[in-house]
Amino acid sequence: MNYVPGTASLIDDIDKKHLVLLRDGRTLIGYLRSIDQFANLVFHQTVERIHVGQKFGDIPRGIFIVRGENVVLLGEIDAERPSLAPLQQVSIEEILEEQRLQQQTRQETDRVKMQVLKDRGLSVPRPDNLDEY
Repeated sequence: MNYVPGTASLIDDIDKKHLVLLRDGRTLIGYLRSIDQFANLVFHQTVERIHVGQKFGDIPRGIFIVRGENVVLLGEIDAERPSLAPLQQVSIEEILEEQRLQQQTRQETDRVKMQVLKDRGLSVPRPDNLDEY
């Protein structure tokens, strides 16, 4: 097997099922259909998988174009190998409600932490005020 530099090494992975983790935290699963020199990816039959605790739900997204700079991780899914993760698949509505509750809990925890730091005379910049780069 010869080494192919850059995104050209993904040519052998076209038409295979992949999982991609995006910079914003989303997880997509779909068939890789195309790739370019900037590592932009085109997926077909894509689902967005949401994990909350031991539950997960898949939201159908269809054809999905991912800009290369947003990819954190890309990996091929072995369909023949059984999953060892003890996850329970639930409906879209249920997983979205679980995700909403998890986000509310996280926000409340962050608010309490910020108040404790403020009471001790420390200030922490809010994440929305920080530059993304």
